[in-house]
Amino acid sequence: MKAEQQYIDLFSQCEAMICRHSAEVLNAPRAKAFADFERLGFPTRKQEKYKYTEVSKYFAPDYGLNLNRLEFPVNPYEVFKCDVPNMSTSLYFVVNDAFDKHVHPSAQLPEGVIFGSLKDVAEQHPELVKKYYGKLADTSKDGVVAFNTMFAQDGVLMYVPKNVVMERPVQLVNILRADVNTMVNRRILIILEEGAQAKLLICDHAMDEVNFLSTQVVEAFIGENAVFDLYELEETHNSTVRFNNLYVHQEANSNVLLNGMTLHNGTTRNTTEVTLAGRGAEVNLCGMAIADKNEQVDNNTFIDHQVSDCTSNELFKYVLDDQAVGAFAGKVLVREGAQHTSSQQTNRNICATREARMYTQPQLEIYADDVKCSHGATVGQLDENALFYMRQRGISLKEARLLLMFAFVNEVIDNIRMDALKDRLHLLVEKRFRGELNKCQGCAICK
Repeated sequence: MKAEQQYIDLFSQCEAMICRHSAEVLNAPRAKAFADFERLGFPTRKQEKYKYTEVSKYFAPDYGLNLNRLEFPVNPYEVFKCDVPNMSTSLYFVVNDAFDKHVHPSAQLPEGVIFGSLKDVAEQHPELVKKYYGKLADTSKDGVVAFNTMFAQDGVLMYVPKNVVMERPVQLVNILRADVNTMVNRRILIILEEGAQAKLLICDHAMDEVNFLSTQVVEAFIGENAVFDLYELEETHNSTVRFNNLYVHQEANSNVLLNGMTLHNGTTRNTTEVTLAGRGAEVNLCGMAIADKNEQVDNNTFIDHQVSDCTSNELFKYVLDDQAVGAFAGKVLVREGAQHTSSQQTNRNICATREARMYTQPQLEIYADDVKCSHGATVGQLDENALFYMRQRGISLKEARLLLMFAFVNEVIDNIRMDALKDRLHLLVEKRFRGELNKCQGCAICK
């Protein structure tokens, strides 16, 4: 049996249950998504976009899905203690694919800002969610998006009204928690109106050592003159599989920073698509992956310059050890009439062993003649001359390797526009290179 068939059968049998435990706005596109999934199936490696990840094999095993929305007996505020010094955030949790209702008093938001369960907000403000939900994530083009749209019943909505500035960052912690092999499907909808400003940090953790597969679709609508930072930090374990699709639509003079960091995982596939739809829009897209053992990290990006006078800067760095596999495919499209475009794309990679593998494919497609665009990629090993120089000055080989790798990824961390998070990431990366797992003091999750 193909991997697709078990989910086609499951949806056909459980569609009423899925809809009953969700909201009408989220249920509306399910039928089309189901038809699209039946037609498309899971992406195959024959498709250019997925040539480095065999999707269907990760969905083939039998996973449990919590379609009946049973609650897990855990209060994340009691077991998760975030010890990032000097970083005061409004803290929220998603347990598997359900927004946690234990809202802490510290989660204070400015007037008019909404941050909560996508299902609940869709029931309370259906017109708001209906206007945006599913408008960027096209089920007819990607089987993973169609699959997520079929099964996702909840998630998170972030809404920041016109000209509201959120001084305090929001931290969202996704917790994977189960006693059996489990699949979770969640959505995140982000809406910043004209002149709004906000920062969102999303952290992925796994509490239990079972096999997890998660799909997540994020849609972000960034209005004119709005400023938005999105940081994603993955720290799970070797038995997790993550498919994350992020879609961003930017209006005129908006400024967006996207920074995704994979520190510990099993298999990760990130798709990021950014549309610069208004003049003067700017996006800075960064990514970092540190992988060893048999871990795999695959990033596929697409930046669409639709109009003139827009700027995109893209920087991805990988450090691969043991038998780890990395992949990066980045495409920048400059459409006809998008004059005065400025675009720079860089992918640099280190394979610390002969067994590590890195696949890189930077692309530029330009249909305008007055632009400033560049792209490049490198794959190499640690600088032997630098290692020799450091060892001559009494630094051990292990420490010299660590220092060079740390300096290599530092450029990505320095793009972070939150000093407390930047300092914390420096520490986490150093511990990762030393082979230490992160341990937050008092935290039952970070074992």
